[in-house]
Amino acid sequence: MTNWPNHEGPWREWRGAMSGARMHHGWLLAGKSGLGKHDFAMAAARELVAEEGIPQPPGDHPDIIVLTYGPKNDKEARAAADGKDFERARSIRVDQVRAMQRRLNTRPTLGSRRVVIIDPADDMEVAAANALLKSLEEPPQGTFFMLVTHRPSRLLPTIRSRCRILRFPILKDVQLEEMLDASGIAGGGDARLAAIRAAEGSYGAALRFAEQDLGPLANAISTLLTKGDPQMTGRSELTRLIGGRADRVRLDAVFELAQAVVADLARSTDNPAQRAKLVDTHRDLVKLAAQAPTYNFDTGLLSVEIGSLLTRAAPASEHAHVRY
Repeated sequence: MTNWPNHEGPWREWRGAMSGARMHHGWLLAGKSGLGKHDFAMAAARELVAEEGIPQPPGDHPDIIVLTYGPKNDKEARAAADGKDFERARSIRVDQVRAMQRRLNTRPTLGSRRVVIIDPADDMEVAAANALLKSLEEPPQGTFFMLVTHRPSRLLPTIRSRCRILRFPILKDVQLEEMLDASGIAGGGDARLAAIRAAEGSYGAALRFAEQDLGPLANAISTLLTKGDPQMTGRSELTRLIGGRADRVRLDAVFELAQAVVADLARSTDNPAQRAKLVDTHRDLVKLAAQAPTYNFDTGLLSVEIGSLLTRAAPASEHAHVRY
């Protein structure tokens, strides 16, 4: 179990609410991705459903319902049912919410309380969010909802208004360094420090960057953003570092890293024109990341597109002809 040094405040607020006269039925666990909100939700849910004199199972709990990305289609659902690896959908669907609601028509299995965890609630389909709203408006007795959210603004205002917000602070760089050491991730030096800085307080991001050895990539991205690439050597190096056979996991990490480095530079620059270019670059990186799986880009060409977007944001850079 990961030790989360940023959970002290949330635990204090949660346990204070538990000891009160009436526990609120809906909670938003809000903060950027990679701050341990899912771990907190699972541990807090177990505390909430536990009752004196009732033995609690060590593994899956019948009174803790977790909704997350399900199988992408029927074929993947069959693979999941057979215990095989399966591709997940990119959203939480309305049929998942309705199946959960049918379970709420029965009493909890062990005690008098149950918890529904939705992670990430940001990625519910519109129909799923509307269906959930009915349960939040009239929650069954003893039922509590914990919505893990990385971007609360994406939730329906009516859902936000019915939930109490529990905010999770980002981690300090020194804490990220200690957590990576505790996880057994090897490495160090300037490259690792660059990856930690790019993680912007997210252990999940720092872990992905470290596992993918993205420290050198962080330095290459920073160079393209600050110095440009008139001879194309920087883009060639970026392509080499990404790798010609990069899989989806690595490409997602590369996009996340590039967006983080661009955002960090945009916040730190005093030049309004430069900041505007960086904001545009961040937007285009987000757009390209969303399109990459759909259009099945060649990895080499995709690496060049990423490099060209980064180069465009450099001071006095050449115009990048990027096509979507």
